Amino acid sequence: MEERKLSGRVTFNRKVMLGKPAIKGTRLTVEHILRLSVYGATVGDVLKGYQGLRPEDIRACILFAVDE
Repeated sequence: MEERKLSGRVTFNRKVMLGKPAIKGTRLTVEHILRLSVYGATVGDVLKGYQGLRPEDIRACILFAVDE
């Protein structure tokens, strides 16, 4: 998936999670997803824990962090 499509999966909305960058259509912040991986969660673990989340969402979080 190209970067432009991945970057569209992360949104900002002052009414959702105080405007923190979050995965589109969820209340899951980029920070939360990245923190899970820091503490050892694999992509599979995260996907199992959050129904509806897709691998592209996790890649979008990583891309967002790299670009910031």
